[in-house]
Amino acid sequence: MDLKGQSLVSIYLRVRVEGVVTVVKLEPLGEGSIVDHELGVLERDFNNSVTNKGKHLISRAALRMDGNGSPNRRMGLCQRLSLARYLNTAGSPIDEMGQTGRHGGDSTDYYFGSNEDETPHRPSTVEDEVHVKNLLKEILTYRESNVSNWIIESKVKRLSAAYKSLLKPHKEGFLKELSRNHAVDHHQVQATARTLIGLEDSLDERQLLKAEERLKMQLTPQYSWLFIHLGRLERGVKFLVDMRTDVLELISELDSKDPHLLPLQQLNSTLRETLSLWFSVGFLNLERVTWRSPCEMLQKISEYEAVHPVRNWTDLKRRVGPYRRCFVYTHSSMPDEPLVVLHTALSDEIAGSMSGIVSAASRMSEEENPSLVKAAIFYSISSTQKGLQGIELGNYLIKRVVRELQAEFPLVNQFSTLSPIPTFRLYLVDRLKAAERGEMELLTSNELDQLRLFLSPDNLWSELRKVLHTNSWVGEVGLMSALEGPLMRLCARYLYLEKRRGYTLDSVANFHLRNGAMMWRLNWRADLTPRGLGNSCGIMVNYRYFLDQLESNSRRYQEEQYVTVSEQVLRLAAASIGEQAEKVTSKL
Repeated sequence: MDLKGQSLVSIYLRVRVEGVVTVVKLEPLGEGSIVDHELGVLERDFNNSVTNKGKHLISRAALRMDGNGSPNRRMGLCQRLSLARYLNTAGSPIDEMGQTGRHGGDSTDYYFGSNEDETPHRPSTVEDEVHVKNLLKEILTYRESNVSNWIIESKVKRLSAAYKSLLKPHKEGFLKELSRNHAVDHHQVQATARTLIGLEDSLDERQLLKAEERLKMQLTPQYSWLFIHLGRLERGVKFLVDMRTDVLELISELDSKDPHLLPLQQLNSTLRETLSLWFSVGFLNLERVTWRSPCEMLQKISEYEAVHPVRNWTDLKRRVGPYRRCFVYTHSSMPDEPLVVLHTALSDEIAGSMSGIVSAASRMSEEENPSLVKAAIFYSISSTQKGLQGIELGNYLIKRVVRELQAEFPLVNQFSTLSPIPTFRLYLVDRLKAAERGEMELLTSNELDQLRLFLSPDNLWSELRKVLHTNSWVGEVGLMSALEGPLMRLCARYLYLEKRRGYTLDSVANFHLRNGAMMWRLNWRADLTPRGLGNSCGIMVNYRYFLDQLESNSRRYQEEQYVTVSEQVLRLAAASIGEQAEKVTSKL
């Protein structure tokens, strides 16, 4: 049966593993045609995905899709399989391999562990949670024993697999047990501290050092020992990263008076410190992602993109093609996982909009010409692992990529971002409500007069919130012109004047300023996608990386909370109303 060139909705493949016949459903990402693949190739790809031990889990299939029907095996994305659904073939009309839009027979959902020896099992129960807690207690009794490392490794591997099989409520119960009852024994610490104080005047240095070592060990949470052994497992580091994700999520859901909050915060702190050591920049690998990179890496780059979502395979191909560079940091313990992703556009000038980035390549030349590249614009940086939150990776990636680009393009002398302003519109709407209540003066009389030409004078504030919410102002030239002045001014005020503990309120601004960048230019109508309008009314900002000023700028910001800013942003912020604006005016 020849599938070449046919458009498919679904493909069902029957796979026999150790005598068990299962039918696997392949879901294409979107409309397209299967290109240059005979059934033999498909069968080979699926057989290679099933382990000899009979693990019923197929993670990827190597189908390539091309909307134009051209036979290029490198053009396309790996298609996902339905991971948790296998179809019973007893009443199925599907033959050895078949193609259909529907299936017959009942289907069964399973949960899977990561251990290849495991078989599918039922959803977890409270009894399973108790079992995992008991296993934890048993493992921690080995801390000061002479038990073989083989036994410890086997038990820790079982604990890892069992934890991953728990449902969310049972994981939370386990984490509360771990943080509260297996941290630091305060009574032991106090007893050892009293002993150490009693040795203050002792001349026996050996005895003193032993007491200090004992105190140090008792001040270390018990679960730190467990983390070390988990990290030694295959995929164990990834397990700890995912566990910290669960811890952070649980902390965010607890009330400030919950007795489990402080122990969980200590657990999170210990995990962060452990992972910070393991993910030191010296242990990370820099990789450039191209269209010839492994299919799984390309798919993850697409999935993890948080700033400008990848629309389709054509969009992804452009982002790793000519006049673009995509770099990632990976870790040897998680080689197939990009930890942080940086997308860079190469241009002859610093772009002020997303459309400017897209048009730069066509403006310069069809074939990449290094002599035309004068500027590098970092337009998207995404941290992919929530469990690595608070561990600085992005700033090191930017600095490393700068060195790579300087080596490849000697004429590049301008480095800048084109950054989103994620929460500006939320800030703006909140201020509009306050102005409507008469609690603050937000717009000047001239700005109000201009807006009354397009909005109802009687319901000015509510109508203004409505047009910003629906983005209907984008299609009206007059209203767009009337909004440009106040929105740009208020955005500069938000970025430059609004602070939290002395540092900029905007998280993206805080990140780049800590790196030593300058708040360089605000750009009107820079991102008119629904996301761009929803985040910041289409405004974006360039943060310039002047290489000879990075260290001094970073030090002044972190030590003195001083924001290095251009005259354009400074003048916009000075046009704001209130006491803060007076300080900016005096600076000018």
